[in-house]
Order: sequence, then C-alpha cells, then structure tokens
Amino acid sequence: MSRIGKKPIPVPDQVEVALANGGIRVKGPGGELHWAWHPNVQVSYDSAARQIHVARADDQRFNRALHGLSRSLIANMVLGVVSPFQKKLEIIGVGYNAALAGDSIKLNVGYANTVVMKIPQGVTCEVPDATHVIVKSPNKQAVGQFAAEIRGVRPPEPYKGKGIRYEGEYVRRKAGKALAGG
Repeated sequence: MSRIGKKPIPVPDQVEVALANGGIRVKGPGGELHWAWHPNVQVSYDSAARQIHVARADDQRFNRALHGLSRSLIANMVLGVVSPFQKKLEIIGVGYNAALAGDSIKLNVGYANTVVMKIPQGVTCEVPDATHVIVKSPNKQAVGQFAAEIRGVRPPEPYKGKGIRYEGEYVRRKAGKALAGG
C-alpha cells in the first residue's frame, strides 16, 4: 500500500469539497479548483470527519503510481485554496528589470527588444521592485510552469551570474578564460 496514498487529506473548515462525475471541486478563500481523477482511482469525501480518502482498484504498477499522485494533487488543491502557492524570482544584471503592464509582464533582460509575457488566467504576478517578481496562484502547477517560463527567458549564466533565477537558487560559477589556462 502506498504510504502517501493511504493517508487521509484533512479539509479545513473554510474549504468546501464537492465530488461529481469523476471529478473534484475544491473551493476556499483563495479560489476554486477543479480536477478529474483517473478512472482506476476512487476518491471519497467524509463530510463528518472532514477528510478526503483516495483508494485504488488493484496493485498493478500503474495504479500504484496513480494512487499517490492523485492524493498529492488533491492535497495541493486543498492547500492552494487556503493560502496560494508562490514562487519568487530575482533578476540579476546591469539594466535588467521587470514591470507589470495590465495582464502582461515586461522583461528587459539584455535583448534588443523587451520581452512581453501574457500572465495566464488564474495566476497573479507582483513586482515589488524592478528586480523581483512574485508569481502566485492556488494552482501549484500553474505557478511552477509560469515561473519556469519567466526564468527561461534569460536563465542565469555561469560566468557573471546574470539572468533570472529563483530566489535562493545557487548558480555554480565558472572561472573565466584568464583564470582557466596556465
């Protein structure tokens, strides 16, 4: 039995859960999320104990993998509607900056043109200062995907460390041409 999959998911008081037609809808103060689970997995909600249980049909390898995955995805939905997930990015480089423009984010990161990226629906971005971007959403996958797309515009390079990186990310620096040879 999956150690992750067999654990019940506690549901806080401010969260509403509805199961219908092979899908789950989770609504809370941070937003509302929907997800349809695989037919080989069964999901049940105990409203008295305020817990969600995930079970699988049999012990086939594919179903074992779905069991823990489904439980983790539903647990992330419950956490996300209570307090949104967020990723912080920092922009390092002379003249590199970011700015919000309506439903888009503008990045000046050393290219001839400004890179304009449309913010996906359900995701919010904050730019507290020109060199920091905060991506927030109740959907953990959407936060990670959009943050990765922003980072992908100009990933940090190993010689000077310039580029867009996650806050706290370590970039291994290389010695330049002058220090490398002998």
